[in-house]
Amino acid sequence: MKRLMVAVATVLFLAAPSFAADNVPTTGIWNKNINVSKLSQFLELEASQQEEVENITAYFSNQMSKATRAKKDQDKKLHNAVYSNLKLMKQTLTAKQYSKYIMLLNITLKNRGIELK
Repeated sequence: MKRLMVAVATVLFLAAPSFAADNVPTTGIWNKNINVSKLSQFLELEASQQEEVENITAYFSNQMSKATRAKKDQDKKLHNAVYSNLKLMKQTLTAKQYSKYIMLLNITLKNRGIELK
């Protein structure tokens, strides 16, 4: 009986870190991988919108890379990058597309461990 309890305790001890690892956020580094064609499909962009969204996305990726690598005022730079992106997208997208984009951006930032303050 004592061996059984030791075995169960050992299994739980070894399994606990693997469950805890799933809850740790990512490093919060932006890796520039935005698939514009999938974004275009998801948002159902028109041809006139597609090039503009591609340019905005490239600019956003550049700003996010700089912000996540910044040692000074990182929170402010992240905030500026995200909100300038939202402002540009709002001018380009329809209300329905913009709503979908906000949802997608929020999920993406959360999944990458980037938190706006």
